[in-house]
Amino acid sequence: MQQMLVGLGAVPLAIGDFTEGGYFGGYISQNANGVATHGLIVAPAASGYNSQNTLKWKNSSDSTYGTQSSYDGAANTAAMVSAGNHPAANYCNGLTINGYSDWYLPARFEFEIIYRNLKPTTGSNSTSKGSNSYAVPATSNYSSSNPGQTAVTVFQSGGSEAFNTGFHWLSTEEDSLRGATLSFSNGNQQDDFKNSAQGNLVRAIRKFSV
Repeated sequence: MQQMLVGLGAVPLAIGDFTEGGYFGGYISQNANGVATHGLIVAPAASGYNSQNTLKWKNSSDSTYGTQSSYDGAANTAAMVSAGNHPAANYCNGLTINGYSDWYLPARFEFEIIYRNLKPTTGSNSTSKGSNSYAVPATSNYSSSNPGQTAVTVFQSGGSEAFNTGFHWLSTEEDSLRGATLSFSNGNQQDDFKNSAQGNLVRAIRKFSV
């Protein structure tokens, strides 16, 4: 899937290309008007992926001001780091990868775009999810077969960059007790208790302006 990288002199990019410190995962419009404002970059698995379900969203059960954005994970993460006591956000914020130190915990619609473009499996999707007015172009709910497995080999199941099929933390707060999650098995979005003893998966992203 070829896409035009507006911010770097109209250089063509494809989903999965290595650029800006990681792997290109698609565009987002933070104005929800179909015009790209940022490109999304997925951290390399070896250096920016806690894939052991060990991190909590927060170590306590209360609300964190400034974490309600569904499309701006950088802002959510900054609020979490400022408040303290947020292991998943602190993990992302503490990374320096390939010279970049602005990694963060993705918001709901940022990670939905990445799931759609870098889905690891050939399994069915959750047909009640996928509507995303912040995607470029905007999207409606998944069908059982669309999106299909990514064509990017290293992100397919078993590949070196593939997402674990479990639930990943999002930086979007659901309520005082719960944070949002997204499954890379079928794109389902749920929530989980912020201080769940098990924790959830965490993969950092960053973004660049276009």
